[in-house]
Amino acid sequence: MKASASGNVDVIKLLLEFALQLLIPVTSMSEVNDSGMSPLHSAAAGGTHHLHQGYDANYMLHPWVRRSYDDERKSALFFAVSNNDLPSAKLLLESGAMANQDPIKCLQVALRLGNYELMDLLLRFGANVNYYCRVNTTHFPSALQYALKDEVVLRMLCNYGYDVERCFDCPYGNRSHVPDDYEGWSNTVIKDTMVTGGVSTTVYWAWPMITDLSQWSVWC
Repeated sequence: MKASASGNVDVIKLLLEFALQLLIPVTSMSEVNDSGMSPLHSAAAGGTHHLHQGYDANYMLHPWVRRSYDDERKSALFFAVSNNDLPSAKLLLESGAMANQDPIKCLQVALRLGNYELMDLLLRFGANVNYYCRVNTTHFPSALQYALKDEVVLRMLCNYGYDVERCFDCPYGNRSHVPDDYEGWSNTVIKDTMVTGGVSTTVYWAWPMITDLSQWSVWC
């Protein structure tokens, strides 16, 4: 585990060539399971993508290990994405890692990092472009919040199937957009806020975004 986390390829190769030839045959996978984490997690956390053979790319951290992380991460892929480590993320995804397994989505982390290549990689391998954030969710899929000032991200999201029509879906109809029992800036208010209500068209960057979104929406 320590060699995996350190990213020392020479040590890992030496262990694989000699010591592990003796240890692997007598090491039960139940022992690995009991440890609560896979060497893949250690390798991804340490920023190295060389240790991957023989372990399930979708092995999840045990709940008691996850509790030590505020984000309750589960997958080795989340470690790689959190480290902005494109090679490790690519290797894990090509090995079958699923992109939507963690409470905080890997795509959300990549969007926060602003890494276009990482976003595109995750989306190509099935990351859910229409995810909803667990905290203060909006009426529209949450990824748009990271594209308000970035047309590249906005168009990338749309190209991968972002639910644009949800942005223009108004639950109020012809009624007032401010409920009679308005309680201020609460989770409910955030959830029912439209894109056009969340940004002002008087702001210089808002109008191009709304124009782009409207091109992806079907109007009746």
